[in-house]
This record gives sequence, structure tokens and C-alpha cells, in this order.
Amino acid sequence: MKLKPSYLVAAAVVIAFGLWFALGSASDDRDIYSDLEQRDTAATAALPTVIVRPVTAERHPIRLTQYGRTEPNRRVEVKAKTPGSLVATPVREGARVNRGDVICRQDTDARQAMVEQARAQLDKAEADLTATQALVERGFRAPTSLNGDRAAVDAARASLKQAQIELGNIVLRAPFSGIYEERLAEIGDYLSPGQPCAAIVELDPLVLEAELTETQVGQVEMGQEVQVRLATGQTVAGTVSFIESVANPATRTFQMETSLPNEDYALKAGVSATLSLKIGEAMASLVPSGIMALDDDGNVGVRYLDASDRVRFANIRQIDETREGLWVSGLPERTRIIIEGQDYVSVGTEVDARLESDVRDGAAVAGLSTPPRLD
Repeated sequence: MKLKPSYLVAAAVVIAFGLWFALGSASDDRDIYSDLEQRDTAATAALPTVIVRPVTAERHPIRLTQYGRTEPNRRVEVKAKTPGSLVATPVREGARVNRGDVICRQDTDARQAMVEQARAQLDKAEADLTATQALVERGFRAPTSLNGDRAAVDAARASLKQAQIELGNIVLRAPFSGIYEERLAEIGDYLSPGQPCAAIVELDPLVLEAELTETQVGQVEMGQEVQVRLATGQTVAGTVSFIESVANPATRTFQMETSLPNEDYALKAGVSATLSLKIGEAMASLVPSGIMALDDDGNVGVRYLDASDRVRFANIRQIDETREGLWVSGLPERTRIIIEGQDYVSVGTEVDARLESDVRDGAAVAGLSTPPRLD
């Protein structure tokens, strides 16, 4: 059957119109989707960019940090007990001495002669007592006559002992083991009783003094272990050896002393030190020390992100300080803290969050005036 030309023309018109309508609809859809994608991209680009670090709270000791200075356990000036000229100082300054070592010697003068005289008097008194005893035994003397001779012997012995002590006083000895810190008299100086010859310091143990407030004093106990870091870079563990019972009325603080072992004398006195004492435990997060911020009320805290990438602020309490950062309480147990860009966003702001681990060193971040600094 042969179609009429009019039918063919009508069919061609219908097909052409259908094709035009289909192509137009597809083009409109592509324009709509493209426009939506562009809008989403523009919206994302408009968000401020921040660098975040995931942190998880864990049990961490609460530490009390104090500052003090090391001191010798004791310092004594060795003083003359008898008058006389100084004739010898056998120990050099800075040398270690043991208890009983001779550190100064005075002139003997007539003291040795006095000892010999007292010994001779004792010999004579003892001889007189022997002779009297023989006479009493023979009946030529009364027994009571022995009392006077015995008293004379006792007196002579006391005189000899006194002369020997006086002779021994010319030798000045170290009262304890320590360091010969300073020579206070030179050879030829005349020392009267009470004048110093040398100063000895005891450095084992060292004593570290610090001040506790009225709140802190109840958190520290005698014998408690203390971690100490000296300004010299040395670290040592000590124990609390003294806590003052009465507060200083001027400062309302209590003096605390820590005893530091120093057998090899490697630690020096007069050095500034930082003390760290454990006074409890708490859930805490490790954060960089440079991200601390203030809220409108002046409270110290940390900015972090919630699940919807909005900025939140947590008031924190520092419980420990380490080389890696600060241990603080007050953050959620698991969260993302803002470590870069926190100065450019406010609480409630939605941000474009980028993980610290995904950021390349030195890469610039849109919205920040400087490249991100990874601590």
C-alpha cells in the first residue's frame, strides 16, 4: 500500500517536533545540574578554612608545678676553739672532704709543754699515793691519809686531760662530709676563739625549697615523690622532706623542702628548678600550647568542631605541661581541635575543616593569612 504524500509530511513534522522537545529538555536539565554544582562549590569556597587535629581524652596524672632553688643541706663555718696563729690549710677550695679530715691547723705554742707538765704532775701524785699506801699497810700512817693522795691523783689526771684537749683544739676538722667551699683565714692569721677558719657545705642531699599556697598545702604529703628539672637541664627524683606547719603571715604560704640525692655531687646548689608533684588523676586531652584562646568573658579555652563542622568553645583547665604540649580537661572525650585558623572564626561558624595529616608542609590554605603551621 502506498502512503499518500500528505501522511508522510505530517509524520515528518511530528518526529521533528518530538526530537526538538527531547533535546531541549536534556539541555535544560544539564543547565540546572550544572548550576546546582556551581552553587555548592561557591558555598564551600566561601566557608573559612581551618586545620584540625583529632584528640581523644585519656587518664592522665594531675600535677602540681612549683618553682624553687637548690640549697645545701647545711653550711657550717669551722671556727677556732683556742687562740693561736694559723700554720696550715691542707685542703684546697672546692675539694671534697670526709668527716674528721684536717682542714686547718694552729700553732702548737706552749701547749705540748703544758701536756708534759701535767703528765709529770700525774706521775708524782701516783707515786705519792703508792708510798702512802705502803705506810698505811705498815701502820705508820692513818688510813684517812690516803684520801688526800687519791684526790691529788684525780686532779692531776684532770689537768692532763685538759692539757691534751687544749693541744687537740689546734687541729680543726671537718664536722661532716662535704665540699670545702671557702677558706676564711690564711696562714699567719691569728685566730681567737670563735673566729672562722673555713666553710664546709653538705651537698648530699641537696635541699630544694618552694612555697605552697593555702590550697596546695593540703594536696602534698611528707615523703611524696617529686620530679625535679634543674635550669642546667638535669632531672632528678626527690622526696618531700619538710612542710611548714605555720603559714608565713606576710605571704600566707607554706615552705616546702624536697630532698634530692646527690651522692656523686653532680648537682649544684643555687640552681633554679621546677618541681612536679602528682596530686591525682583526671581525663585529659593533649593539645598544642599555642592554640589557647579567650572567650568573650575572658575565660581560657580551646576552639573545636562539633559533628556538623561548627566551631565550639570549651573552657579548659590545665593539669600538666610536657614537651609535647599541654594536658587539659574540659574538652569532649573525642573531638577535633582547631590548630590553625582559630583566630579567624567565631563560635557557631560553619567551617571547611581539613585534617592536619592531609595538609602538606608549606601548603597555603584559603582563608588564612599564613600557611598552616603543624606543631
